Amino acid sequence: MMNRYKIALTIAGSDPSGGAGVQADLKTFSALGVYGASAIVALVDENTQGVYGVHPVPAEFVAGQIRSVISDIGVDAVKIGMLHDSELIRTVRATLSEYPDVSNIVLDPVMVATSGDPLLLPEAVETLRSELIPYSRVITPNIPEASLLLGEAVDRQEQLEDAAVALSEIVGNVSVMLKAGHLEEDMLVDIFYNAETGNLLRLPSPKISTCNTHGTGCTLSSAIAAYLAKGYPLDDAVISAKEYLSRAIESGADYAIGKGHGPVNHFHALWK
Repeated sequence: MMNRYKIALTIAGSDPSGGAGVQADLKTFSALGVYGASAIVALVDENTQGVYGVHPVPAEFVAGQIRSVISDIGVDAVKIGMLHDSELIRTVRATLSEYPDVSNIVLDPVMVATSGDPLLLPEAVETLRSELIPYSRVITPNIPEASLLLGEAVDRQEQLEDAAVALSEIVGNVSVMLKAGHLEEDMLVDIFYNAETGNLLRLPSPKISTCNTHGTGCTLSSAIAAYLAKGYPLDDAVISAKEYLSRAIESGADYAIGKGHGPVNHFHALWK
């Protein structure tokens, strides 16, 4: 029999500057030894300084891309990124539900870009919360996204554990990787609540002084998907993804790519 790669599918927007979105996801998959496929939901006019426009792909065309990939090559994990409106959110969920064997779904509930530009229409937040998040295995919100999903402010380290558990319960017992990167502390502690075991992990790392944080959320969620595709247990997949991202940020901290928030170094283990 022929060998088969482990395969991960990203469903996300395209970033022409290469640091976030589908481009970051495919780089991450490749760096971690997973074959990457993609369904593009929007062409985003952006760079390291900001987002200047979003050209949506029709929802049914997105569904066609997903079906084309899964029906032909199959997938071991799916990463979902920016979904800009309610129609697209419902379409992605309905299309994935046609394939009940696809269970490793990692959702990055992208609402705002690193630059501060909005990427999700306000009326779509409830659709994301009620229809797609409960269908996912893991979600990876940052603090502003968690606050929006919970409907209350989360802005202190000591709130994160309770917030992660509350978010899991509110949206349907999904596992939650709550990222602490927006806090100002020197030592950041991400919180992972594994809803499948009830286990709660504290994942500390020193805050790295760098403006090169474009696409960090995309990179973390796609790394989790990559490790799940490779068969890692859920806790191990999250821990390994966190370590990969930390090394990517540290390795890329001193490079100048663009005039704003540059990317991380996805290939830090491969490039000399």
